[in-house]
Amino acid sequence: MSLFSKTLSSTNRVLPGRDTPIETSDVHAINGHSLHPPFPQGHEEIVLGMGCFWGVERLFWQLPGVYVTAAGYAGGETPNPTYEETCTGRTGHTEVVRVIYDPQQVELETLLQVFWEQHDPTQGNRQGNDIGSQYRSAIFTTSQAQQKAAEQSAAAYQQALNKAGRGPITTEIKPLEMFYYAEAYHQQYLDKNPNGYCGLKGTGVTCPIG
Repeated sequence: MSLFSKTLSSTNRVLPGRDTPIETSDVHAINGHSLHPPFPQGHEEIVLGMGCFWGVERLFWQLPGVYVTAAGYAGGETPNPTYEETCTGRTGHTEVVRVIYDPQQVELETLLQVFWEQHDPTQGNRQGNDIGSQYRSAIFTTSQAQQKAAEQSAAAYQQALNKAGRGPITTEIKPLEMFYYAEAYHQQYLDKNPNGYCGLKGTGVTCPIG
């Protein structure tokens, strides 16, 4: 059990959420692809949390082979949460980006390498100055093969971090239960707001995979 779930369990204050999804965008602002399934046959999905989702989404929509990205919430208990609710830390969710990719054009290991190197996965419930369980590092997988690859990549990166004198990885790695879309204004936020906040900051340690 992770730190955030212990806290929620001990306080018993999980927000109730709602039965209906919150309103969001229909299409990706950059490439015009639908944010919603069905996606093209043969494409795969992985959901990644690396802190504030604005910069994370831009990072992945720029990668060749990524079909579409969407900002959202995952890993918690509150159904259909709002941004404000997630920021209270009482939904259990972390800010994430859904990445739909073509494995014929970009390998999963490439996506995982970008994930590990472009944020600090050793910080627990924070990412830099962004503090709270909603900023925790996470990989939510959609197949056994993804789960195995994610766990193996974490072990490889931990060895590299150890050599660099860094601490243990705190990244949550587990099968995806549900992805909830964030509000429309969060989708492709840094395209709409080029000078907006981006909190991404890696450790400077190379991940030896891919």
